[in-house]
Amino acid sequence: MLGSKKGNSEMDSKKSVSKMGSDSLADRLKNSLSCDDKEKSDEKPDLGSPVSTLRTGKSGLSSISTTSTTTTTTRSSSNSSASVSGRNVSSGQFSGRGSVKNSPTGRGRKPNRPSIFSGESSSTSPAPARNVLPPCGNLFPSGIVVTTGMASKPVRTELRSDPNWDAYGYGSIVRGGASRKSGGVAGSSTSKSGGGVVSSSRNELEELKIKGNEIYRKGNFLEALNLYDKAIAISPSDGILHCNRAAALIGLKRLGEAVRECEEAIRLAPSYVRAHQRLGSLLLSLGQVENARRHFFFEGHKPDQAELQKLQAVEKHISKCTDARKLGDWTTVLKEAEAATSSGAEASPQLFACRAEAYLKLHQLRDAEMWINKTGKYEPSAAACQSKLFGMLSEAYIFFVQAQIDTAHGRYDTARSAIERAAQIDLQSAEVTALLKSMRLVGRARTRGNELYKSARYTEACAAYGEGLSRDSSNSVLYCNRAACWYKLEEWEKCLNDCNHALLIRPNYTKALFRKAASNTKLERWAEAVRDYKVLQRELPYDKEVAESLFHAQVALKKSRGEDVHNMKYGDKVELVLDLEKFQAAITSSGASVVYFKEASNLQCKHMSSFLDTLSTKFRSLSFLKVDVERSPAIATAENITTVPTFKIYKNGSRVMEMVSPSREMLQSSVKHYSI
Repeated sequence: MLGSKKGNSEMDSKKSVSKMGSDSLADRLKNSLSCDDKEKSDEKPDLGSPVSTLRTGKSGLSSISTTSTTTTTTRSSSNSSASVSGRNVSSGQFSGRGSVKNSPTGRGRKPNRPSIFSGESSSTSPAPARNVLPPCGNLFPSGIVVTTGMASKPVRTELRSDPNWDAYGYGSIVRGGASRKSGGVAGSSTSKSGGGVVSSSRNELEELKIKGNEIYRKGNFLEALNLYDKAIAISPSDGILHCNRAAALIGLKRLGEAVRECEEAIRLAPSYVRAHQRLGSLLLSLGQVENARRHFFFEGHKPDQAELQKLQAVEKHISKCTDARKLGDWTTVLKEAEAATSSGAEASPQLFACRAEAYLKLHQLRDAEMWINKTGKYEPSAAACQSKLFGMLSEAYIFFVQAQIDTAHGRYDTARSAIERAAQIDLQSAEVTALLKSMRLVGRARTRGNELYKSARYTEACAAYGEGLSRDSSNSVLYCNRAACWYKLEEWEKCLNDCNHALLIRPNYTKALFRKAASNTKLERWAEAVRDYKVLQRELPYDKEVAESLFHAQVALKKSRGEDVHNMKYGDKVELVLDLEKFQAAITSSGASVVYFKEASNLQCKHMSSFLDTLSTKFRSLSFLKVDVERSPAIATAENITTVPTFKIYKNGSRVMEMVSPSREMLQSSVKHYSI
């Protein structure tokens, strides 16, 4: 039986062991989890084996060394050792088979190797062993050790919360701080050398980080990104790696992904200042001023002076832009949006949309289309979805502007989808709800007007289109549709007026151009009609109706001026020139002219003549002339023509190209080049 003295000794020993284990783990955790922005390698604590070697004595049980020292850990002679038990066994407890004998201090061991869990001071005489761990088997109160062939259940001890480190527990504890289980170690390749398993992974991780940083500094962002990806696969919970990956993504202009990587780095390491600063810079470039400010000044930190100046400049220009937009001063809106973009928000989809809206209101639809298309290059992040511009959520504002541009182009289905999407994102915005309501009413008016027009009820159709225009005065399609009604009613001036309104909003609106030219023809305004048809022909170079209308307008214009038109034929656009004076007048006129020098008897010239007729029909912005060198020797001499067929191209009186016996492909390519 164990006395009270033994019981007290056991309690003291347990407290000593518990305190030692707690302090040791806290120190090691502190050291192993410490990291900074310099990306030092996290070295594994060398815990060793917490169990000393047990030798087998003559009685068949372990002989225990009783050298008294402070409690330490030693490594067994093999890579694996028995698990630690907190049971205390007193000397002489075992009797008969299995009795424990005291061994001289240090017998059978390496010199100066202390016994595990020895809490007494050293003395000259051997002291009885107080904390002894049986090698295996179950311990009964009688002191008998029954060997069953099964190891006692170990105590599970976890040292780290890092998911990349295998927790201590079942299995042997190996040097390097990882638990070696049967079948290998989780998170790393299996190694026969115990502690080398985790060390290998950590070394590989450090090599990837260092190499990735070197490659990044050289500007090879894609390769650096691949290296950071491999490092993250080994240690996915490392905030520094995610922040580094964000830097590589910024270099590749993949800003949306970079924002998410910074957000992930902050989630893993909420106090990581560099991640906050990097995210602040990203958000500023995306025009999210308030979100950027929050990260720049995280926990009292401040950005560098350059970033602070950029932040203040962007804030100032956005504020001025907001005030100008309220007043409808779209020129100032455009100016301040451009200034905010150039001051630091160079990748802001919201400011791109602002510039698109300003261009739309200034009737520069092509520029508006260009800027709204740029917004699609940047995928919105969670932070962007919550930021606001002009009182509405930023993402909703982009769809709000898109809906207006689609309406101006007559794309009503896509416009309706865009404004409905904006309403889903921000139904609280008064501007969004007002535009949604207006577009629905305008859509109904347009549908009703179209039905009345098809029924030849043109006056009523004009009224329906007018109702829609009273709600949306920038709707080019409604103006053009009402112009068609006025044309049917032979109200030519009213038709011209509505066509001009439509073209002011949408300059290359071909239907409005055609109706305007037709109205000018009805009013016998031949110069205006020719001008309109020429503009229309540049938009529709292969349209036969446009070409024929232009020809008749040109004939009428020449007649009105008293010029001879009896040689003019539709489809014969290549004009024959016989007089040197007329030739010189033709090539010095504005625009580009193609002159074909030929001989009627030359077979190659006959083939090229038919091909030139085709080109003249295809490229109507050019003037085509032909000179028969046999009938016009003065022109041939003045132009130094010695070989036919020869082609010369003149622009504003100056010769820009000469081709002698060219191939059809070469001739067409040259003509096409100068037709632009």
